[in-house]
Amino acid sequence: MSFADIVPDLKAALPDLRGRLTANAPLAPLTWFRVGGPAQVLFSPADEADLAYFLAGIDADLPVTVIGLASNMIVRDGGVPGIVIRLGRGFMEIKIEPEHRVRAGTIVPDVKVARAAAEAGIAGLSFFRGIPGSIGGALRMNGGAYGGETVDVLIEARAVDRAGTVHVAKAADLNMTYRHSGAPDDWIFTEALFQGQPGDRDAILAEMDAITERREASQPVKSRTGGSTFKNPPGGKSWQLIDAAGCRGLRIGGAQVSEKHCNFLINTGEATAADIERLGETVRARVEETSGVTLEWEIRRIGVPAVGEEGNPQ
Repeated sequence: MSFADIVPDLKAALPDLRGRLTANAPLAPLTWFRVGGPAQVLFSPADEADLAYFLAGIDADLPVTVIGLASNMIVRDGGVPGIVIRLGRGFMEIKIEPEHRVRAGTIVPDVKVARAAAEAGIAGLSFFRGIPGSIGGALRMNGGAYGGETVDVLIEARAVDRAGTVHVAKAADLNMTYRHSGAPDDWIFTEALFQGQPGDRDAILAEMDAITERREASQPVKSRTGGSTFKNPPGGKSWQLIDAAGCRGLRIGGAQVSEKHCNFLINTGEATAADIERLGETVRARVEETSGVTLEWEIRRIGVPAVGEEGNPQ
């Protein structure tokens, strides 16, 4: 599927734009599942000021979707209409600051923040080693793993809204709860400041190695997957409910529920986005039928189905 090329119009309306605009850009190679259709326009801003200029200058009715490392995302087969924004090099910096603080751009992988903190002898951020995504995703979802959550260490975050206005928000103002941020939907996070504690470099690195070993032993980290598929319901574990519903190893097309950890879906090689999403909805239905619990998607799903495919609800 291809969309109408609106890049020439955007360039004409935004003469001082420094970032890169690409029409009908393939998104599948950017996602961990390796599935999905194109972006009508993929925009990679040069820096925060360039992002603000772009957002302030485009039509307010033009849809805008933001992706990071796309580690916890399904891009539907019909692609994503409007603008898809993916931050690039201008958002990759990590700085160690006084008082055991770490400042990071939001496209920085979580693991790199954990490692930079460890090398600086800053404890408290090791849990980021267990989150397969970027800092932007951690802010948007209050990412967490192995006993830690983003809200536990966040001081403040910077963001640009749909009108191009830059905001600086304290952690308390983001109203973070389990796998959720209360930040406005139109905010695009650009930077975060984290608070750690003094620690021993070697001990922190050893803790990170232990997290790595636990992940590799319990999760299909070498497969085309999207991380945890469903949020844990209150007082329970999604994988246990999925297992009890008989879904471990279940297949639809090229998509499969992981045998290793059944809250993970896998692209076995030839899956479409529709296969993966349909498999997830089938798992949800079986869990509800057997336990009465309605699982909530943790994986974000964007875009439209291909022509002829049935769409699933957002």
